[in-house]
Amino acid sequence: MTLALAEAVKGLGRTHPNPAVGAVLVKAGRVISTGFHARLGGPHAEAVALKQAGARAKGATLYSTLEPCNHHGRTPPCSDAIIEAGVKRVVYASSDPNPLVNGKGVRRLRAAGVEVLPHVLRHAADSLNQPFLKAMRTGLPWVTAKAGVTLDGKLATSTGKSKWITSEASRKVAHQLRDVVDVVVVGSSTVVSDDPQLTVRLKKKGTRNPTRLVLDPYLRTSPRAKVYDTKAARTIVATLEAASAPGALALTKRGVEVWPMTGTRGRIALEPLLRRLVKEGALHVLVEGGAAVHQSFLAAGVVDEVVLFMAPKLFGHGGLTWSGALEVSDPSKAFEFDALDAVRVGPDLMVTARKIG
Repeated sequence: MTLALAEAVKGLGRTHPNPAVGAVLVKAGRVISTGFHARLGGPHAEAVALKQAGARAKGATLYSTLEPCNHHGRTPPCSDAIIEAGVKRVVYASSDPNPLVNGKGVRRLRAAGVEVLPHVLRHAADSLNQPFLKAMRTGLPWVTAKAGVTLDGKLATSTGKSKWITSEASRKVAHQLRDVVDVVVVGSSTVVSDDPQLTVRLKKKGTRNPTRLVLDPYLRTSPRAKVYDTKAARTIVATLEAASAPGALALTKRGVEVWPMTGTRGRIALEPLLRRLVKEGALHVLVEGGAAVHQSFLAAGVVDEVVLFMAPKLFGHGGLTWSGALEVSDPSKAFEFDALDAVRVGPDLMVTARKIG
């Protein structure tokens, strides 16, 4: 199953709204084939491994990171392929909450005499597909808030300067994170002050740019901003203005999608926006700021994970705190997460805090 999980990782960020899945066929104690789900509409991991194994699949054990499906979607049912191949035993990690699956594949396999062992390394497999599992259960995407900060949590100096707080090594890892998410979100202030591209700049084959989403309630960003070059990636602007507003029409001419949304006090309502993204197949959203945007997502209670790249620097009291003005008055009412991890990235520390369940 560990090998199957390694296979599944190869499809991360490429399969949404499907989960990333890996499969391994074992016979007489030897691995005879492996496979992973590489893209939406492509063959599932089990089908890839079965095709690679051919006749050798008869009597083998199939390890899959996800419960096999039993329905016709973009591809045929995996359960039928497993039965037809003569697989003797199926071991899987995660249950699939999709109502079209949810135990049906297991029942089909057992009815055909295939032995099924569930939930081997389930926690690891669930962690791999948190965006898919959350979207299926709640209709909301997995939201990661990311920032490059100092040891005292500052996003910029007292004069607003922020380039570069973290190291080149941290920036490379941040680009790797962009490469596996569906949407990158920034606010209008970030576009105005930094004019970012929000693309993936990695020197390796197979990378792709996520959809870029700008929160611009009053359409104050320039249509000539780099982020609105739609040749690079799909770009969306969420706004409180009408689609017929002059600023909206100027963006539309550049190929930018303008989404008029609801909101109050100059803030776009985040939950309806996130639900719309899920309906379009976007399951993992990366919030890159600035501080007011991070504050909005945190205050709305929609952040599942925080990733901070912390440089060994201090800016002091006058610097801009990455989480904005959360105005927590009582320590018992602080924004809390359930798990915390930290790894070194060059001279920096990458700290990840996430909610569980």
